[in-house]
Amino acid sequence: MGGLVQKVKLFGEYIPWFQAMRDKGAIAFDELGLPTPKTEAWKYTKLRDLNTDDLVIEPSNFLAEMRVAAEEACGCHHENGGCGCHHHHGEGCCCGHHHEEGECHCHEHEEGHVCECQQKLHVPFEAYVIHFEKGKMIPPFPDFPRGVEVMNLMESVITEDAKEYLGKVVDIKLHPFAALNNAYMEEGIYLCVHKNVKIDKPIVLINHTQSGEENIFFNIRNLIVLEQGAEAEFVEWYNYTGAVKSRYFANAVNEIVLGKNAKLSHYKLQDEAFKANHIALSVVKQKADSNYHNFCLQRGANIGRNEVKVLLNDENASAEVNAAYIMSGWATLDTTTDILHLSPRTYSSQLVKGVVGGEAKGVFQGKIHIAKDAVQTEGNQLHRALLLSDTAEIDVKPELEIFADDVKCSHGAASGELDENQLFYMQSRGIGREEAKQILIDAYLNEALDKVKNPEIRAWLSDYAHAPQE
Repeated sequence: MGGLVQKVKLFGEYIPWFQAMRDKGAIAFDELGLPTPKTEAWKYTKLRDLNTDDLVIEPSNFLAEMRVAAEEACGCHHENGGCGCHHHHGEGCCCGHHHEEGECHCHEHEEGHVCECQQKLHVPFEAYVIHFEKGKMIPPFPDFPRGVEVMNLMESVITEDAKEYLGKVVDIKLHPFAALNNAYMEEGIYLCVHKNVKIDKPIVLINHTQSGEENIFFNIRNLIVLEQGAEAEFVEWYNYTGAVKSRYFANAVNEIVLGKNAKLSHYKLQDEAFKANHIALSVVKQKADSNYHNFCLQRGANIGRNEVKVLLNDENASAEVNAAYIMSGWATLDTTTDILHLSPRTYSSQLVKGVVGGEAKGVFQGKIHIAKDAVQTEGNQLHRALLLSDTAEIDVKPELEIFADDVKCSHGAASGELDENQLFYMQSRGIGREEAKQILIDAYLNEALDKVKNPEIRAWLSDYAHAPQE
């Protein structure tokens, strides 16, 4: 048991440059401390559930992951959420457990524990699927096409593939939970798409968390590099399975580097347990003519914060950062964006829409920064929220920082309730009131969901956005 700062055994302590990054993260978090309402970037999101001493960090699993990934004799492939074990394993399987009579025992069948093989979690589109459980990778990786390099983060540290960018995209002095992530950095993936390579289908990273896993604290760090002219789609899915709503803390950081004319579509579904805490930061550095397209749907967690920071470093770089959130109960869902236009002729747009019921709180903090020489730049931002109860709350802080002339910038924020006239009209046509409310909510969210470029991913996210919350 312990709080946010614990002394735990992590793999790679003997690698000087990497361990130095961890040490800097620990020092930075110690100096910054846990954000409070007096911390400007966090004044609307109260971290009421993280000042605790009962969090559990599980021991390092990296060596086991490497052993499993190296095992070639096993026919067990975790694809689209299931286990494809179809062989009898006399000596045991790469899952780390024994297979008898063709059955799969990838996880212990303990009381209250749901085996991943039984979850049947399905990705309803063609994809390269990578599985994590409680922040730890479940090998092996799928077979990627030529020109796409994917490995466990620690493997990329050992080979030094990650050394050029890892820890250099995020400024941990500005982000306390990224500093904490640095201190525990071990699990995650390194993805590099080589020059002019276009991946034929999305890469999906699923993190599974299950009921009965109370107070778990895990960190995930992903490093994504697209070289010049490369194109890819990357999907994060934080999935909770179980009837009992577990309390745990997921802390995720993505460092993303886009080369000249590279294009990345980055989608995320945050569907954590309703007692969970989920804090995530993605920082993107873009070169000339590159394009970054981001969409996040949040519908779970007690405290959920998704923060995206984009640095448009060179001319004609563009970014589109959109989101939707829907919640009730006592949840707080926070969407924070920071778009920095650092060169001329850069473009950004943002659309965030939320639906808030019960005593829940929605938070939107969006900043557009136009640097001194970033002329002929355009940045647009819009947040809208729908309040379903008198006790629901929305806190909004849109910001424009403009230090250049000859730019086009706009921002706006609005909140309101369901239109009683529309509800009355639908009821007069024989539609029940609750059904009519759901139809209006779905239509309201569709404006944001329509920003998702991939139609199959859009349909998948729409199913979750329109599904009733438990």
